[in-house]
Amino acid sequence: MFYWFLKLAALGPVLRLIFRPWAEGLEHVPRDGGVILAVNHLSYSDWLFMPLVLPRRVTFVAKAEYFEGPGLKGWLQKTFFSGSGQVPIDRTSGSAAAGAISTQLRLLSEGHVCGIFPEGTRSHDGKLYRGRTGVARLALESKVPVIPVAVIGTDVIAPPGKVFGKRVRPGVKFGEPLDFSRYDGMEGDRYILRAITDEIMYEIMRLSGQEYVDLYAQDAKKRDKQAVDRAASDEVWDEIKPL
Repeated sequence: MFYWFLKLAALGPVLRLIFRPWAEGLEHVPRDGGVILAVNHLSYSDWLFMPLVLPRRVTFVAKAEYFEGPGLKGWLQKTFFSGSGQVPIDRTSGSAAAGAISTQLRLLSEGHVCGIFPEGTRSHDGKLYRGRTGVARLALESKVPVIPVAVIGTDVIAPPGKVFGKRVRPGVKFGEPLDFSRYDGMEGDRYILRAITDEIMYEIMRLSGQEYVDLYAQDAKKRDKQAVDRAASDEVWDEIKPL
């Protein structure tokens, strides 16, 4: 109930009034039953604006630590994350990735809408990066459709490294459902998982208009940081070299 209170009576109306988000392709999202929303990741505000335009509740997985804090602060944090459509990762599995998939499989089997960011982390420069194959495994094991989703403009509202940016009108595009039933029983084949993930990322790229980079976002961030550090080092060296 807190989720719908935030969306319909508290946070949602404020965001709608200030930012006036728009949406395309809502008819592609089934009215009931489990479905995966595979979304590009430009900003921390993506998980606010994307569910805002959708009539159904969207659930994301989050670190279990967000739900286990002590005292009043811990209770408030747990209440907010639970109420805003997030559930803790199942930590009985061997890793966080396995726990996330286990949790999402349970939710999908119960008919929920699960949101997932295949890039694994936010894009630091607005480009679309290589997807992690967890979304493909989730699609094959759950046997539910995958809806490619593109959020647009959220990186302007809340740019990487900043809490607030400029006020623009963000948008969300929902693509046609992707059916991967032709690969049933092949969730253990890493080449199939990569092919499915690449197909999903291509549809997200087509919807968003982003430049695609065939590199994981985390690796790209490290590469760009190293390039900046090298440039700064060279600049310092050029200044002291005459001495």
